[in-house]
Amino acid sequence: MEWPTPGYFPAAEGGAMFAPPTADFQGPSAPPASMFDNLPGYEETVAGGEGGFLPPPMPSYPVPQPEPGPHQPQWNIPSISKDTARDAFVLFASSKCCYSAAPAKDGVITSMEAFNAYRYRLETFTESRSTKWKHEPYHNQPLDAFAQPPPGPWDIPAKSPTFFVDDKQVIKVPNTSSLKVNHLKHDWRTKKLPCLCGNGEKTFGRGRENCSHCHGQGSEQCITCHGKRQLLVYIKLTVKWTNNTDNCVVGQSSGLQLDNLSKVSGEELFKDTQYMVYPVTGFPDVTVVNTAQRLVGEHQNKFCQSSRILQQRQTIELIPVTKVTYSWKENSHVYFVYGNEFKVSADNYPAPCCCTVM
Repeated sequence: MEWPTPGYFPAAEGGAMFAPPTADFQGPSAPPASMFDNLPGYEETVAGGEGGFLPPPMPSYPVPQPEPGPHQPQWNIPSISKDTARDAFVLFASSKCCYSAAPAKDGVITSMEAFNAYRYRLETFTESRSTKWKHEPYHNQPLDAFAQPPPGPWDIPAKSPTFFVDDKQVIKVPNTSSLKVNHLKHDWRTKKLPCLCGNGEKTFGRGRENCSHCHGQGSEQCITCHGKRQLLVYIKLTVKWTNNTDNCVVGQSSGLQLDNLSKVSGEELFKDTQYMVYPVTGFPDVTVVNTAQRLVGEHQNKFCQSSRILQQRQTIELIPVTKVTYSWKENSHVYFVYGNEFKVSADNYPAPCCCTVM
């Protein structure tokens, strides 16, 4: 039989191969970088390297083309009532330990103005694969290297993922497991240095007791090969499913900081889930349309390079914002009620402190 790599010889069991000892080798043996040079898909999996992410192969069948999403209504949420606005304001003031509730309870609401804010969210669910050489102590595991060519990294079956949920699976690549020798400089049955007690015993009082780490032997078993000197070496495939998400909130000029809206929910106006989505068109707010076109293009260009896109989803939420103007002690003030949770923002609350420092 002609072996594919010079210097590798069959082991006694199952025709597996291992490298002869090397005098100046500082760690466990590993296959040479050229071991799988001729196997498509594993060119970057070199000894001691991380391997990196493997770009997916070109599809062998036409991919489905995105279609325009369903028609989205021009939906405006009506303004909240004065009672709702006041109740939200009182609850806000009561939650602040140093706020007087008087402005919230006794202030007179003079006007209310409704605004619309939109949250556009794009999710791209991807699968990525990477390979790396791994080794572990040999305990009679099956040896299958060179029995036949290993499957390509993207041909190995993985579990069915749940869309839009991050997950990971680690797989031992078939037909890459071989037997190697642990060529550490120290005795492979023991650690290079003796145990902490030096002689396998520790002294206390007038007596001695065997060291609990080395059991009185003065040395410990090699943690790399468990004293067997033999290592199972193979290629590890890591499959990762990642939900890559981008959000953008746009809104009419109400005066409320848009950062506040990231903490509340709204009414879902539109949802579109496809293999690859088509950018939103015809939405009444042109900023949402432009944002959708930009993010869809960015996601498809970015994630197609190093991963496989399995599914995309885009949604639009309408977040209600009400600007409330009220009068208290002959002065006019403003606060905002926003989101389905009726959160309140009042940057210039007129009675910020009712505490007395003693």
